[in-house]
Amino acid sequence: MQFKHPDFLYFLFFLIIPIIVHLFQLRKFKKVPFTNVAFLKNLSIKNRKSSQLKKWLILSTRLLLIAAIVLAFAQPFFGKKNTEEKEHIFIYLDNSLSTNTKSSKGNLLKTASQDLIENISDKNSYSFLTNSNFHQRIDGTRLKEELKKIDHTSKNISVDDILLKITSLKNTNENILISDFQNLNNDSFKNSNSSLSLVQILPEQKNNISVDSVFINENTANSFAINAFINNQGVLKENIPIAIYNNDKLLSKQTFTIDENKKKTIQFSVEKTTSFLGRIQVNSNDAYDFDNSFYFSLNANEKVHVLAIGENSDFLKRIYTNNEFNFTSTKLQNTNYNSINKQQLIILNELKNIPTSLTTSINNFIKKGGHLIVIPNQELDINSYNSFLKNINIGKIVDLKKDSLKITSINFNHPLFKNVFDKKVRNFQYPYSSSSYNTKFKNENTIISYENNTSFLKQATITNSNFYWFSSPLNKSVSNFTNSPLIVPVFYNIAQQSLQLSQLYYTINQRNVIEINTQLNKDAILTLKNETSSFIPLQNTFQSKVQLITEEKPEKKGFYNVIKDTKPIQTISYNIPSNESSLTFLDTKELISDTNNITVTNSLKDSLQKINTKNKVHWLWKWFLALAIVSLLLEILILKYFKV
Repeated sequence: MQFKHPDFLYFLFFLIIPIIVHLFQLRKFKKVPFTNVAFLKNLSIKNRKSSQLKKWLILSTRLLLIAAIVLAFAQPFFGKKNTEEKEHIFIYLDNSLSTNTKSSKGNLLKTASQDLIENISDKNSYSFLTNSNFHQRIDGTRLKEELKKIDHTSKNISVDDILLKITSLKNTNENILISDFQNLNNDSFKNSNSSLSLVQILPEQKNNISVDSVFINENTANSFAINAFINNQGVLKENIPIAIYNNDKLLSKQTFTIDENKKKTIQFSVEKTTSFLGRIQVNSNDAYDFDNSFYFSLNANEKVHVLAIGENSDFLKRIYTNNEFNFTSTKLQNTNYNSINKQQLIILNELKNIPTSLTTSINNFIKKGGHLIVIPNQELDINSYNSFLKNINIGKIVDLKKDSLKITSINFNHPLFKNVFDKKVRNFQYPYSSSSYNTKFKNENTIISYENNTSFLKQATITNSNFYWFSSPLNKSVSNFTNSPLIVPVFYNIAQQSLQLSQLYYTINQRNVIEINTQLNKDAILTLKNETSSFIPLQNTFQSKVQLITEEKPEKKGFYNVIKDTKPIQTISYNIPSNESSLTFLDTKELISDTNNITVTNSLKDSLQKINTKNKVHWLWKWFLALAIVSLLLEILILKYFKV
């Protein structure tokens, strides 16, 4: 038993007052001689004993009365804590998109929020964590206000982050985690040393169809084939409607059947347009609604700026056509140095020497993210070239070898050859070269090599730029490589990768790097904007492009315009991570058997009521007050009816 006001117990010293009064009221009987009173002897003894008993009873009731009143004012109680201390309870409520579904009682998140509002105590303090916010040490009233405003978010938080937050708070009385515990297993809680109460809220439906991804595998002059990758969790589903839209315009609609727990690709053939704001829509009554639509965007083809300095080469003009590239070819003496920083790719095509002025311009071009191809001349000035290579900090030319070698090996894993070959080709007609320069470069990577394993084409990385070196001239008097089928994918893909064109779509809550082909004035920025919101992403500005980096924003899927000087210059699309659609949840039965500090329940209301009962204070002052009243009544009855 504990006391809210233990100082009142000092008043128990007042118990001495009735004792003193009682002692003064005890009288000694004096014997008086009297004749013939033998018949009164027994009566006299009985009366004296009755009088003493009455006084002792009155003393007891008065002592009990005073003691009961003092104890009542001291407010005794039974409980596990001091009444002056507030319970500090940590609550994590999962408001990820996977909780935006129905249970038998309604929406998972809204039901959990309402149960909290109805069962939390205003007397305690709370630390309240969601996937998007954290409120530390707030009272019950404030917590209820936050619960009324809670909404779903695409953000996620890991179990490790939750446990770290609990540890940082210190001395929490209870730790309640409310979630569906999607995509988790027992190992997720292996680092938990805190006592946890897990409340698992699960969707009623155990079936779900989602649009997992979109890709294009056929791209002709007039159309392209858009493929939607569909994921089915649960039983066989038949005649499911699926449609494709360009913005809000319906282009095509069909139905499909998908087997139990299988994946399927649905293809649409769409007429090619300069700009395509695509949306795939599946109509299915299943566990989740948020994954039934998928956004992607095809922007007007952005042309890559390519400048060739040196000898005129017909093969470059045939590769870099006007519909995809802004290609310029110029002699060294006619080069406009002011145009160099406007390019994405520069080709130094068989120059005999590289003047200092060009070296300086190329060096600035590389530092700002430009890419470079160097094709040497058969009669080049090694000192001039080495001075250039030293200036850009790449390496040096060692010597020239005039051996005729076949070009036999291809690095199929290099990004230049991604999706170029259906299989590794070994028996094609090998091109050759009659001379080659040996070089030593930093961080080099061989792309194509000779039969003696020396490099014909190599790549070296310089900060944000790629440097490509052909060891041999490409004119037909030295090599027939320009007649090889390899010539097109090599030069074409180098140019295409010089500008990282926007993808069909990007994923929310992941690091995305997006390159926009535009130039910005000093202090100018790009903004991403949709119909309801806008934000400024992290960005790196180069001479001819801007690199955008997004991660924490945006929070909602859909189309976002890239805004430059209040005007949209490109549209990009964002979608929710596919793992949000998973119907795989933590097996709580195994978790209980493997851990001692974790309790699991499916009823939030019952869990909160158990906590409230466990921490409930049982007040006893009313019983002591009742005891005081009873003592007073007993004294009155004794005085009135106890006859001596």
